[in-house]
Amino acid sequence: MPIAIAGSIATDHLMTFTGRFADSLVVDQLDKISVSFLAHRLEIRRGGVAANICFGMAGLGQRPILVGAVGEDFSDYRSWLERHGVDCTSVHVSETQHTARFVCTTDDDMAQIATFYAGAMSEAREIELGPIAQRVGGLDLVLVGPDDPEAMRRHTQECRDRGIPFVADPSQQLAFSDGEFIKQLVDGAEYLITNEYESHLTAQKTGWSQDEINDRVRYRVTTLGKDGARITGADIDPIEVPAAREVTRADPTGVGDAFRAGFLTGVNSGIPLRQSAELGSMLATYVLETIGTQEYELGRGRFLERLADSYGAESAEIIAPHISCPHR
Repeated sequence: MPIAIAGSIATDHLMTFTGRFADSLVVDQLDKISVSFLAHRLEIRRGGVAANICFGMAGLGQRPILVGAVGEDFSDYRSWLERHGVDCTSVHVSETQHTARFVCTTDDDMAQIATFYAGAMSEAREIELGPIAQRVGGLDLVLVGPDDPEAMRRHTQECRDRGIPFVADPSQQLAFSDGEFIKQLVDGAEYLITNEYESHLTAQKTGWSQDEINDRVRYRVTTLGKDGARITGADIDPIEVPAAREVTRADPTGVGDAFRAGFLTGVNSGIPLRQSAELGSMLATYVLETIGTQEYELGRGRFLERLADSYGAESAEIIAPHISCPHR
């Protein structure tokens, strides 16, 4: 059952500076600043919300459809994703701009100087979902994640017009959006996924109460960090799922994307909502334990063992027939 994941596709260039930025900054001369820092380490990581979610879904045996805009420099990244089971046929390639890029330098105080280049992402607004649906024989669900704002608006409205259920996942764009724009992204969603802070920000900016937001979506999924996740909906009792047990903590970047990947895998496979959230939480733990958003490896046996340890044998038995972990 085809699921399209629309959103950002980017590469992260992460550098480390041994020292303190503060030692090289003159407060009363910041309007004339001209300074450079010698970084001793560079890590280039694959990223972007949509690409991270697709990678996680494919790792569990799904065949997600990646929807977004990139530059011609995407070829190596495309090969990586396709080797891991992601359908990249519908990715738009810009003729003039590079793939979005996040460049960040971190000092010994964990202070950061960063720049985000949107680049080709601005062309995501040119993508139409109709031809994608026609190519794959219809879409059962579309996740509209953080992306070019006009692309998010277009994808959401097209889902409404075509009767395609959609997941509203505005995430980082909430901070930069006004209430009317957020209303357009949320209203009528099959699922609204936010973290707890974003949940309150959505209410504050739209002027809708939490009950009014609940009335406008079928299910609401709220991630709670170390406390797991909560699912509410008009036709279900509230579901509380604790976080899966972790082995270690390495880097929290991409944890929310992995939760979405596991949750959508469960939903797409007909797994009950509670077990879908448990699947998402377990996958999120793999990312937490790994540096990089797409560097973890899944082995089906070990994955199910850990899932049973966190949520019980019954949960693992429900989930087991629906995951294959084919790209270890």
